[in-house]
Amino acid sequence: MTNPLPSKSLTRHPTGPQAAAPAGPRTAVGDSKGVAEGVPTAVLPDRQTADGRYPVAWLTICAPYGATPTASSRCACGWERRAFGRRRVLALIIEHTDHRDACPLRTPREGRAAA
Repeated sequence: MTNPLPSKSLTRHPTGPQAAAPAGPRTAVGDSKGVAEGVPTAVLPDRQTADGRYPVAWLTICAPYGATPTASSRCACGWERRAFGRRRVLALIIEHTDHRDACPLRTPREGRAAA
C-alpha cells in the first residue's frame, strides 16, 4: 500500500538572486542590553576595602555525628594549630580566642602605646 502523502515537503526555491533583509539598528559599544536608560547598573564594592576590615584569623570546626571532631585555627600572622578529639577541640577554641586578642595583626603595639 502506498502512502498518499509525500514524506518530504515540496517547497519551491527562488531561481535568481534576492536582496537580503535590512539589519536592525546597532547598539553603541558599552550599552547594556535589557537595562532601561538612566538606570545605573549595580557595582558591588570590594569586600576587603569597603570599610577597612578584612579577615585575619579562621577557626574551622568539623564535628560529624558519631565521629571524632576536628578543628583547625589559622591566622595571617603565621599561627596555625590543629586539634582532634572533643577535649582538644574545646581547648583549641579557647587558644584561638586568646590568639585573636593578642595577634600582632589585630592589635599593633604602636597603637596600643599611643592610646
